[in-house]
Amino acid sequence: MKKQHDISACVYGALRTYFDDLDGEKPASVYDMVLKSVERPMLEVVMAQAGGNQTLASEMLGINRNTLRKKLVEHNLA
Repeated sequence: MKKQHDISACVYGALRTYFDDLDGEKPASVYDMVLKSVERPMLEVVMAQAGGNQTLASEMLGINRNTLRKKLVEHNLA
C-alpha cells in the first residue's frame, strides 16, 4: 500500500467512528468539519517542512501564497 493511501484510510476510519458515535442522530456540516480537521494539521506540517517559508510552503501545497496566508490566519497559525 502506498503512503498517500494512509491519509484516506485514517479519514475513512475517523468518519466511520464519527457516524457510529452519533448512534442514529443526524449529522451536520460533515464536509466543513472534515476539511477544517484536515486543513490545520496539513498547514502545520507543510509549514514546518518549509522551515516557515510561506513561498516554499505555498509551492508545496500547490496554492497561491496569499491563499496560504489567509488560511494560516484562519487557523491562528500566523
